[in-house]
Parts: sequence; C-alpha cells; structure tokens
Amino acid sequence: MIYPKFIKKGDTIGVAAPSNGADDEFKINKYNNAKKRLESLGFKLNISKNINKSYKARSADKITRAKEMNDMFKNKDIDLIICASGGEFMMEILPYIDFDNIKNHPKYLCGFSDPTNLLYPVTTLCDIATIYGSNFTHFGTENLHQSQEDFLDLIKGEKLSIDGYDFYEKERSKKITGLEDFNLSELVEYKTLDGKDTIIKGRIIGGCFDVINDLLGTKYDGFKLFEKKYKKDGIIWYFDNCNKSYDDTILVLLRFKEFGYFDNCNGIIFGRFANTETYVDYDTLTCLKESVLGDLNIPVIYDADVSHKYPCLPIINGSIATIKVSNKKCNISFELK
Repeated sequence: MIYPKFIKKGDTIGVAAPSNGADDEFKINKYNNAKKRLESLGFKLNISKNINKSYKARSADKITRAKEMNDMFKNKDIDLIICASGGEFMMEILPYIDFDNIKNHPKYLCGFSDPTNLLYPVTTLCDIATIYGSNFTHFGTENLHQSQEDFLDLIKGEKLSIDGYDFYEKERSKKITGLEDFNLSELVEYKTLDGKDTIIKGRIIGGCFDVINDLLGTKYDGFKLFEKKYKKDGIIWYFDNCNKSYDDTILVLLRFKEFGYFDNCNGIIFGRFANTETYVDYDTLTCLKESVLGDLNIPVIYDADVSHKYPCLPIINGSIATIKVSNKKCNISFELK
C-alpha cells in the first residue's frame, strides 16, 4: 500500500469539484468560511474555478470535472486533494480519469459521500491510501466539531488513533447563514449484532454504501485485486449508508456476498442509516441480522460514527485498522503498513 505524505503548514491543498459545487448562497457562504479557516491554519489553497457552480447537481460537465482532477494530481505544487462536496453524479467522470497519472503522482485524496466514486478505485485499483470522512464544505461551519479537528490532525499525520463521539444529529440544523454547526441531539451508542464488545483488526476499505453498490463489478471496482494482495490481513468493510432503505440494504448485501466480497472478511461496520424506510417493519438490528450478515459468523458493528447523520470518523482506506467497541464506545486506530 502506498501512503502519500501527510501535509504540514505551508503546504497546498487542492480543492477539486468532481461532483457538485455550490447550489445556493448558503453553500457559497460555507465554502468561503472553509477557505478562511484552512488558510488561517497555515495552508495554501488551490481551489476549483467551478466550486461555486451547480447545474443539475454537477459543478461542470463530466470531462471538465475529470480534467480538473487529473490536473490536480499532476500538479507538483499540490500536496493533498480534498473534494468540495458530495452530490449524485461523480461516477460520470470515471471514464476520463487517468489512473496511470494518479499512480505516478500519488497524494492523499480526501472526500465524503459521492467522492467514494474515486476514493474507492484509487485505493483498490492503484493501491494508494485515501481518506474518507470530510469534504471541503465541512470546514465552513461556525465552529469545528471534534470529528473535523480529528480529520485535520489525521491529514497532518498527528493523530492515528481516534475515539468515537458522544452525540450525533438526528436532524440537520435549520439553515440561516449556511455556517450552522452540527445539531447534536442524540446519544451515540456503538452496537454489535451479538450484543457483545468486540475488537476487529484488518485491512479497511469502504465508503458510501450506495456508491460502492453502483461500482460493484465494474472496471472501476478493484476489490478482487485488493483482496488478493491483502488476503492474509483480512478485510474490514465499513459502510456509510446514505439512501438505501432497510429493505434495499438486504438486497445490496446479498450482491456483495454473491460477488464473494465477504469471503475473507474479518468484520463489518455500518454507520447510522440515513434512510430508515421499510415496507416490512425492519429496524437496523433486524435488517442486518436477517440479511446475509447474520450467517457470516464475523463481528458486525452498527450505529457507528460513519454516517450522513454527522459526525463522521475520518478513515484511511487501505490501512490496517483496529476497531475496539466497549460499553457502546469506540476507538479506531490505523497502522500504515
């Protein structure tokens, strides 16, 4: 696994817009505040010229978005790339991404949600670690949450062991300025399918559950290569479920099993479901137990801080992760080997 260099004060962060840009004044305010904050922390920024544009949830046409990403990887003055925001259609750019260019110019690519479309292929196809958990827009809140502080410490290489958080937001804050902090109202409780404390260790990979389902079995899905190389480590899957209902989740997990993607799995982590719709009276526990996960005989953690119901832990895709759950609390640590 290739681990690009961490960044330090004075380094340049490339802010790409490979998915959506700003689709309202609130998001523009948030981008501007994120720029101000990261510059105040000592970073230089190379920001996409399309960051404040949005047409049908796209910052620009697919070729322009792909070229921007290719250019940022090639640019020797850019030390790390973070995606501006999530969206819906980042998958469109993949045919135009130069993966050889990425291999020749490895640097950390960071993002959350739709950017899984590139983070997952870069780690599984190019054997380069990526970082999930935050987009540029996350740093535009009035105050930084501990998860945002942890992300910044992680990309500087200053913190490779992170504790889960105390509260999460069930509903987003009402937008007044666009700079609203997380609306933390609910107690975080890490849970397991068997109700017991657990420790899982292995090579971690994952991201937005919806996106990985879309990529499954395509030429941008390098999981079989990843698994073959790191089989002896065992695989940890983590899933941030944005839009899949409980009923859909059961069918998606069946696809994973039929592809053989759980064959060398040491454990699975599910974040809090953002969509809790069901036609057959499921909750998270019964959904996961009655899916194929109930038959795998491996630890399954759920209601984790890997979710669109913020906050979200930063995770280094491709690293050796150790996840400890005890008394409904969690710690995750990363080894770069």
